[in-house]
Amino acid sequence: MNPDAGGPTTVFERLWTPYRMAYIQGEGKPTGDHDCPFCLIPRMGDEDGLVVARGELVFAVLNKFPYNAGHLMVVPYRHVADYTDLTDPEVAELGAFTQTAMRVVRQVSGAHGFNVGMNQGAVAGAGIADHLHQHAVPRWGGDTNFMPVLGLTRVLPQVLTDTRGLLADAWPAA
Repeated sequence: MNPDAGGPTTVFERLWTPYRMAYIQGEGKPTGDHDCPFCLIPRMGDEDGLVVARGELVFAVLNKFPYNAGHLMVVPYRHVADYTDLTDPEVAELGAFTQTAMRVVRQVSGAHGFNVGMNQGAVAGAGIADHLHQHAVPRWGGDTNFMPVLGLTRVLPQVLTDTRGLLADAWPAA
């Protein structure tokens, strides 16, 4: 007789994702500011780095692996891991840039809402835990369907360079 008869193995399906092990083990993750993408991006041109806007202390950049079209991140230039380590001026500019990002994305794409936040530390889900970054993810009614849930595929209606151009053009001048 099967000891699991009627137990969890008969109720739950398994979704195997072996490709995630490289991510979990830190393969390809930056080890310091010398290879941190958020430190390298400001040295690039705006189009190559997907930079939408630059401030004095922070910059807005498109997420290279977006959850939705227009998924921006607001990032301090300074290589700092924790929100509590930001200076008061950095906190103020990060907040102001996040507000502007939301206004611009609404203007350009008509987003119905946003997920805004940051994951502090690797255990909290930060893909790059050593350099703080705040996400502003636009959302629309019905934007989640079977593709990401079952097909493990995100459907994005616009290429990143086009999205960057639209947002950069709509970003108010300093």
